[in-house]
Amino acid sequence: MRHVLTSFLSVHWAIVFALLALICIDGDRGVAAALGVLGVTIESARLVNLENIVVVAPLATALLVVSVLFFWAFVDCLINDGTSPGADSVVRIAFISASGVLSMILIGGAAQGINGLFMVVAVQLAALLASYVAMLAERRSAAASDDADFRATAHSMAKAAAHNSLLSLISGRTGPNGKGGR
Repeated sequence: MRHVLTSFLSVHWAIVFALLALICIDGDRGVAAALGVLGVTIESARLVNLENIVVVAPLATALLVVSVLFFWAFVDCLINDGTSPGADSVVRIAFISASGVLSMILIGGAAQGINGLFMVVAVQLAALLASYVAMLAERRSAAASDDADFRATAHSMAKAAAHNSLLSLISGRTGPNGKGGR
């Protein structure tokens, strides 16, 4: 079964973090524009050089790594079965990394004195958590339906074997061990 919601959310978050990284490395806008996309209005008088390469390069790299992790989760969802033992590991790593990057943005923004950053990061973290729960629920429901199909198949095979055994007992045919139908 293809995981539509997992695929969509993985691509969505990959695009979001890739665009944030692209906006962050843009020479004209930089970190202030990336935070503006998230919803933070920054007063340029209070900034302590957010356009410095020491700030921009690690942030853009971290955002790009998170984007690649989400894209990897998307490819993993397309290639592998969602019920395989390691299927959740890439998704889990991507969400943990995204939460870490957003937490580092919050810490760095608080150190710079940027107002309104806490609520924006809290909303993004809540959206990440909701996405992770939705992906996990979709994977678990797929695993449960596969388990239910397995049980239904096993039950029908057991019923067919019992039926065949009863038919052989009624007809008097001998089974493989020579004791009637048993």
